[in-house]
Amino acid sequence: MKAAAFPYLGLLCATLVSCQVPPGKRNFKCGGVRSGQSGFIGSEGFPRLYPPNSKCTWKITVPKGRVVALNFRFLDLERDTLCRYDYIDVYNGHVNGQRLGRFCGTSKPGAIISTGNKMMVQMVTDANTAGNGFVAMYSATRPNQRNDQFCGGHLEKSPGSFKTPNWPDHDYPAGVSCSWHIVAPKHQIIELKFEKFDVERDSYCRYDYVSVFNGGENDEAKRIGKYCGDSPPAPVLSQENEIVVQFLSDLSVTADGFLAHYKFRSKKFLSTTTSPVTAAVTTTVKPTIPPCQLKCKKTGTLHSNYCASDFVLTGTVITAITRNGSIHTTISVINIFKEGRIAIQQAGKNMSVKIISVCKKCPIIKRGLNYIFMGHVDEAGRGQVFPNSFVMPYRSKNQRFLNNVKNRRC
Repeated sequence: MKAAAFPYLGLLCATLVSCQVPPGKRNFKCGGVRSGQSGFIGSEGFPRLYPPNSKCTWKITVPKGRVVALNFRFLDLERDTLCRYDYIDVYNGHVNGQRLGRFCGTSKPGAIISTGNKMMVQMVTDANTAGNGFVAMYSATRPNQRNDQFCGGHLEKSPGSFKTPNWPDHDYPAGVSCSWHIVAPKHQIIELKFEKFDVERDSYCRYDYVSVFNGGENDEAKRIGKYCGDSPPAPVLSQENEIVVQFLSDLSVTADGFLAHYKFRSKKFLSTTTSPVTAAVTTTVKPTIPPCQLKCKKTGTLHSNYCASDFVLTGTVITAITRNGSIHTTISVINIFKEGRIAIQQAGKNMSVKIISVCKKCPIIKRGLNYIFMGHVDEAGRGQVFPNSFVMPYRSKNQRFLNNVKNRRC
């Protein structure tokens, strides 16, 4: 929704009951600290257009023993499928918590629930199109005592199970963000299995998806897998005694959802398992020849490398730093054709990734130039390319060819 198309929207929101914002709660400032049983937060100047080039952070704390429930009463930010320009991020906790969701456009998401008594809300805007902003109400609620409108929680009893809202009677709602934090006793691990699974299908799971993370934070470097479609993922084993399972749905297509079960196991179970059961993790097979003694030559074809690679993207080399015989680069992304587990950093419109050229001598990567990158991903979420990796200068004419390869089945 563009403000120019609805010039009286702000005036209407200041007077209509449908906006559900008490009169005394409309003079909002950029960010702040909030505490107590309930309250309101909103974009600076609401219901007027929010300012450009701003970053506002609200830190919310409710009484101990409760969790935060955030309900958007009004939402009007610049619309973008990936929410790259103006957006609102909601996080568990106040520092380094997992992101519970990113929102933009005009369709309000469902209730967003933290796993503890703290939540952080951050609104970021770029220099261009603006809207009337947002108003949200936060309130304290009891953990694990919610109806189908809510989801997520803190799980410590084994065995256990959890499911998407409305399961099994109806599809999950649009605009939902759920996080389950599962904690086993120390020196134990968690086995997670999906009994039923039906989440909107997409080649890169960009719209509705389930992500599973090692540890207690939504850290892309610790992501075990990202799943969608109608086939249950393979069973997942954690490396630690904590995992976070995150489910997000966008504002369009929905599906049946999922039913998942978990149980705690001894760490010895990892050593007795013949093959890891962590789904969606691609293991890089180390060559028998030391990597830096390989010939500096691409092997295979663009199509065969596309299928064999963890990630495929085009981008511009922003920085290139030599460390211990390798080149550590920061790549400004032009296009992503296959995301895999590579960690993507986003700031406004710009996306970037870290890629390590394992051997300094090749492939030759120069700062300021554009390349096609195909390679593998290390445990920290960084891309890795070797002398025989399919890395080549990128030209605009390559775009069509890459799109064709993307649409073929591997």
